[in-house]
Amino acid sequence: MNRTVNILVLAALVATACHEQKKTIDPAPNMTLLPYPETKKGNVVDNHFGTEVPDPYRWLENDTAADTKAWVKAENKVTNNYLEQIPFRDAIYKRLEKLWNYEKFSAPFKEGDYTYFYKNDGLQNQSVLYRQKGDNGEVEVFLDPNKFSDDGTTSLAGIAFSKDGSLVAYQLSEGGSDWRKVVVIRSEDKSIVGDTLKDVKFSGLAWRGNDGFYYSSYDKPKEGSTLSGITDQHKLYFHKLNTPQDNDVLVFGGASMPRRYIGGYLTEDERFLVITAANTTSGGELYIQDLSSAGSPIVNVVDNFEKDHAIIDNDGSTLFIYTNLNAPNGKIVTVDAANPKPENWVDLIPETENVLEPGTGGGRIFASYLKDATSLVQQFDRSGKLERTIELPDVGSASGFGAKRAETELYYSFTSYVYPPTIFKYDIASGKSTLFRASGVDFDPTKYESKQVFYTSKDGTKIPMIITHKKGLELNGNNPTLLYGYGGFNISLTPSFSTSNIILLEQGGVYAVANLRGGGEYGEKWHLAGTKFQKQNVFDDFIAAAEYLINEKYTSSEKLGIAGGSNGGLLVGAAMTQRPELFKVAFPAVGVLDMLRYHKFTAGAGWAFDYGTADDSEQMFHYLYTYSPYHALKDGTAYPATMVTTADHDDRVVPAHSFKFAARLQEYHAGTNPVLIRIETKAGHGAGKPTAMVIAEQADKWAFLFQNTGTSYQEQP
Repeated sequence: MNRTVNILVLAALVATACHEQKKTIDPAPNMTLLPYPETKKGNVVDNHFGTEVPDPYRWLENDTAADTKAWVKAENKVTNNYLEQIPFRDAIYKRLEKLWNYEKFSAPFKEGDYTYFYKNDGLQNQSVLYRQKGDNGEVEVFLDPNKFSDDGTTSLAGIAFSKDGSLVAYQLSEGGSDWRKVVVIRSEDKSIVGDTLKDVKFSGLAWRGNDGFYYSSYDKPKEGSTLSGITDQHKLYFHKLNTPQDNDVLVFGGASMPRRYIGGYLTEDERFLVITAANTTSGGELYIQDLSSAGSPIVNVVDNFEKDHAIIDNDGSTLFIYTNLNAPNGKIVTVDAANPKPENWVDLIPETENVLEPGTGGGRIFASYLKDATSLVQQFDRSGKLERTIELPDVGSASGFGAKRAETELYYSFTSYVYPPTIFKYDIASGKSTLFRASGVDFDPTKYESKQVFYTSKDGTKIPMIITHKKGLELNGNNPTLLYGYGGFNISLTPSFSTSNIILLEQGGVYAVANLRGGGEYGEKWHLAGTKFQKQNVFDDFIAAAEYLINEKYTSSEKLGIAGGSNGGLLVGAAMTQRPELFKVAFPAVGVLDMLRYHKFTAGAGWAFDYGTADDSEQMFHYLYTYSPYHALKDGTAYPATMVTTADHDDRVVPAHSFKFAARLQEYHAGTNPVLIRIETKAGHGAGKPTAMVIAEQADKWAFLFQNTGTSYQEQP
């Protein structure tokens, strides 16, 4: 064969290959849905202030029972059978695998003589912790969580180094559980020190010299299973190395302080133990103990649960405190530890119109502000003088402005919906940022745009939303769209890149995130506007976001999906039950869906600040009963195509919420849309999931969305 023929043949093969790679796969025209399991119904009826509330699926709350396990197996069979019929499911999975397969790094941090960083080679189930001595030392593996278990479901859930870096305590989470084990090792040779601590929950680890460390936990539940039983009396302990855990000293908490979240940490100089105690997820008491004086008492700084406070640093006896007392957006004050009460506080960095999240490093204070849910970072000296506004690479989210006092540089990460996570090195003295490590993800930001809009909610409030899509998108109402929200617990949704979302964007889809009331984007007032009797505001904001996307022709009801997890699962459940016709697809993930009983499981009672409870008053009961997704389902109603997701080891929002909601949804649903529940095994609320499990879940999500919005999938090269 001559050279010309060779070239022609090669060109034909390349053209054929490209054509095959760009193949379009249409949704399945006919899907077979297996009959939903015949879920038995009990006769449990609760009486709330004279109102009888049937709860026929109460038996599903028993997560260890044989009949519950059989139900889970039967539901997963129906779900898997449906998903297996979607013609582009495998193509999406392979595309996600390819997109995920690049090296991922964390920002470095220094401990002792070493610099540590996390790295994932691409498809490793868990990221590996590496270290090197100095700038040119040999890089070595320090901890490899992939070796903690054969299937990658045991994760590294937290780590703390002693001040000199010679000792390390790290937490293990098995199957995604919030119950943790703590292992102590010597950093130099990684030899184990003492026994493994067990049954540690909702805890940091705070070293005091090299003698031991503080940690928090509960007693194991006496009633119910380990995963779902009520946890009460959070306690702060001190563990002395090489002594049995049973001998650990109770420092704070106990029977006199039920229903508390208690945490402890030390100032960098280890002079002060700082103790926080909260009865909800917002606000809390503040205490200090001066460890420089033996036998010093624990001193109360703030004696109520109304506001948020944290000691961020100290100069000798001078404390630097973050607070939102009389400053809904937050400020920094100073006070002498000898007289630390709020009446003695002096403003150092006053409140601004933007929400403050502070950090410290190199002897400076870094004020990270949220400006319409995006980052604005300013650097102050310790007298409160503004040194500079830090120039960020774009509009998005910056994180990591913290370092030890002796450091001259720090590392921060920057990201947005179209800006893959990028690490920068920052010189604290000069204010210069230099690129340290760019993302290796296969994504071209120049092809996409992300813009913020403000739309009007039901009561006239302006709500921000960021909409991301391909440049040149035709606003014809025909674009597959996923609307995401949270709206609770003072949590702010700031722009962040998602490898999974590339699947939607490269198919011409739209990804929208609404910054709903109940979150922290505009401070305490914004949060409170979405709590208790104002919770409906959150749902109205989300529904208004959907209507905006439809009215502006980004999408239509037939092309619109909604998603949210945990409190966001509640959001999706409420939206789909209040306006079932508005959405085509719904993804309530690990959701709080039974609002009358959420406080009777694990640490759920601590969510009462946001929700209130059905026991509070008749008025509160009726309010919750009206929007509780499990109770709001109506027989004979056509609901969106729904895939509820949960996990058998979720001991934060117990899977019973999702089980009961799915059972009743399948009972009442009158339409042809599939309503499924996907139940992950050996997984929890979300943190620590192995990569393979994440990719499989995301592939199923996009396959379900495209199938049910009638969207064809174009394979990518």
